[in-house]
Amino acid sequence: MYLRRHRGLVFVLVTVLASACQSPTESDDALAIDDILVASISPDPAIADVATDGKTYRVARNDLPDDILRYDWKTEFTVNQQFNSQADDDGALTFPVKISSATIKVQQASGGIVTAPTGGEVEHYESVTTATTNTFGAVGSTVSLTFDVWYDLPSLKKEALITVTLVFTDADGLVVTKSLDVKVAP
Repeated sequence: MYLRRHRGLVFVLVTVLASACQSPTESDDALAIDDILVASISPDPAIADVATDGKTYRVARNDLPDDILRYDWKTEFTVNQQFNSQADDDGALTFPVKISSATIKVQQASGGIVTAPTGGEVEHYESVTTATTNTFGAVGSTVSLTFDVWYDLPSLKKEALITVTLVFTDADGLVVTKSLDVKVAP
């Protein structure tokens, strides 16, 4: 009677253990975006100037009116991208491939090294992206994205590291991500 009552549990346990013996997916099966996408940043490093256009951001204050502050710095850079012939090998990607997302993160830096703010301070930033297109029609086609970035850092300096994250989706729905670091000169 004990065995009959727990027969379902034994079956589930044997099934789980048997599935654990299956070989894992080989890491070579994963699509390596760095092998198929050529990307360059111009200028490198990016140059920031004093933001003179009056663009502002809001800092929420508890029990006080919010602060409206002007961004200290503005930089502009272009990311040029092109899929090489390996993107078409063995059906790695199915063209057309679209850029479905382009986001940034700005971090304060010193000597090219990210220096995290202390005491609860944060970096403030926003960007506007302009694109020639969002679609790679075939291997060898180029897409350029220009980023205008306004930022204010707790260090009050202009040196920063901007991480650009691009998400690509091919015609079959395969999604791949590429991150690029853009250094902003001191």
